[in-house]
Amino acid sequence: MIIQALAFYLFAAVAVASGVMVVSARNPVHSVLFLILAFFNAAALFVLMGAEFLAMVLVIVYVGAVAVLFLFVVMMLDINFVALRQGFQQYLPVGALVGLVLVAELVLVFGAWAVAPGAEAVGTDPIPVAGEITNAHALGLVLYTKYAYLFQVAGLILLVAMIGAIVLTHRQRDGVKKQRIAAQLDRRREDSLEVVKVRSGEGI
Repeated sequence: MIIQALAFYLFAAVAVASGVMVVSARNPVHSVLFLILAFFNAAALFVLMGAEFLAMVLVIVYVGAVAVLFLFVVMMLDINFVALRQGFQQYLPVGALVGLVLVAELVLVFGAWAVAPGAEAVGTDPIPVAGEITNAHALGLVLYTKYAYLFQVAGLILLVAMIGAIVLTHRQRDGVKKQRIAAQLDRRREDSLEVVKVRSGEGI
């Protein structure tokens, strides 16, 4: 138990410190690297809780795909971050307002446990014995039964975000050349190929 407690405090401390460094780091590449470190420590915390499936999903999906994609995008795009930080002061009131709203929501969520007597019973559903059911099976029972509608709503939100990203990317802009498949397929050989006879010793 002492080893598990020490491991928990170690992983939790590193995860919190990595989260702070993600926001406070000046170099965006360093921010992504700290984000990957935070994901690994969160996966280790899931392993300590006995949720091995969630730990593997966190490592494979977020570290192996999302965080690495962020890293490639940040390294490949030539973004002037100094110019982006120049407008920080004008958006500071809006950011502070959003932060206050989030803090108020957190206070309401945590205060509901003390105000509403039945709030604690919501999260105390009977849990099957670990030897009788696997971790993935237990997660599926909760996700696709009790939270099935919320799971569908999350899928719709991701679908709307994907469509929005596609629309913003493929909008008509001046000076941008795009590939036209139909024009390439309709192209004839006479339009793209010219046979030139060059005599020996002479150039074109």
